[in-house]
Amino acid sequence: MIAETVCSAVAAAGLGIAAVTAYRKRFLSAVRIAAYSLVPLGLVMTGVVEWLADTAFSPTAWAGFVVLGLSWLLFASTRAVERRRGGTRKERKAAAKGAAQREAVAPAASAPSLGPGTRPTAKPASKPASRPRTETATDDFSDIEAILKKHGI
Repeated sequence: MIAETVCSAVAAAGLGIAAVTAYRKRFLSAVRIAAYSLVPLGLVMTGVVEWLADTAFSPTAWAGFVVLGLSWLLFASTRAVERRRGGTRKERKAAAKGAAQREAVAPAASAPSLGPGTRPTAKPASKPASRPRTETATDDFSDIEAILKKHGI
């Protein structure tokens, strides 16, 4: 009952403001204000306000909202877990089966065939003992400078 009265008062006040705005020759704004002020009146007349008031003060309705929120939370968390794992259980099972079939067909197909003499030889461990650090630093910066110059920076 109070909600209907408040909505009706808001509609009446809005229509009064719209009338004052129209008196000031701002008709477009007056029509827009009148449209906004008629919304609460329409909600009262259709019964939406009564339904909302009954819902707002109903513990059962609030429990229902909590259950809906919990349901949404469960859906969202399962979706997040699926994204981290890389798909649903069916998709992972199919991918594992496909990998097993590829391995069964040619287990060594993915490994490179290195014949004798094709192995990389170890490089000699002799490095200059006193290599100046500034040289490597300038080499690093010269590469960076070249990249920056290339992009016009």
